[in-house]
Amino acid sequence: MKVLVTGGAGFIGSHIVDKLIEKGYETIIVDNLSTGKEENINKKAKFYLCDITDKNTLNEIFKTEKPEFVIHHAAQIDVQKSIKIPAFDAFVNIIGTVNILECCRDYNVKKIVYASSAAVYGNPTTLPIEIEHKTNPISFYGISKYTPEFYIKTFSDLFGFKYTILRYSNVYGIRQDPKGEGGVISIFIDRLIKSQPLIVYGDGEQTRDFIYVEDVAEANIKALTNGDNKTLNVSTNTSISLNKLIETMFKVAKKQVEVIYKEERKGDIKHSKLSNVLTKKILNWNYNHSIEEGIYKTYYHYSNLGM
Repeated sequence: MKVLVTGGAGFIGSHIVDKLIEKGYETIIVDNLSTGKEENINKKAKFYLCDITDKNTLNEIFKTEKPEFVIHHAAQIDVQKSIKIPAFDAFVNIIGTVNILECCRDYNVKKIVYASSAAVYGNPTTLPIEIEHKTNPISFYGISKYTPEFYIKTFSDLFGFKYTILRYSNVYGIRQDPKGEGGVISIFIDRLIKSQPLIVYGDGEQTRDFIYVEDVAEANIKALTNGDNKTLNVSTNTSISLNKLIETMFKVAKKQVEVIYKEERKGDIKHSKLSNVLTKKILNWNYNHSIEEGIYKTYYHYSNLGM
């Protein structure tokens, strides 16, 4: 089977590509390398340098490769950037996805797996967040990740190809860039290794459901053959406060640094924990890394590189 992965040189996408290659899938990567990195590209995959907003080039790639499946991860993922430049955020995440869907329609793709986000829920009224929880995004990023879900479902209804939408909790792990769009764990690990202070926006009591990147990659592989026309959470169904997270990191690293608290940022959700009960059942999947195990693997990977 041939699978095309958009954003396949990026943090999550590159781990998905590695698993696809390992399992014998013929794999195509489409990435503009704006945040993805050449060193993340699996040598056994075919790589195209292309932006998903470039409809003509994208069309030529699909015409040449004719993939059976698409795993769509290319996106603008920075919440704060979405608030500063909402038009760019919408252009990449909404128009870019529509371009992908038109290619899926035109070249008879069997199924698309789409990386959505917990940001679509906004501030939850109940925890854990079930898939039926109301959606009320509080950032433009949340809106731009949610809107393509409607396009995907409607394209599927009109043109017959299948989909699975995966709403991620907070993904972390090896290859996550601590600069720019990096998640809090990658930023903290980078600063901890460099013995720099950790910056917390708010009081540190905000909670998140952190999931290790390899577990997310495995959910994407499972979604190729399971979960047709379903929307599912990919999460651990557990949560930890940033303060507790910092304690755990200090314990794993066997060192401590100063923690500086600053004013909380707009668009950030206070508490998040996603239910994964349905996902486990439908995808025949489960996460394999506790927060301690994931932090250990990530911290010692980068500390051994001498960062």
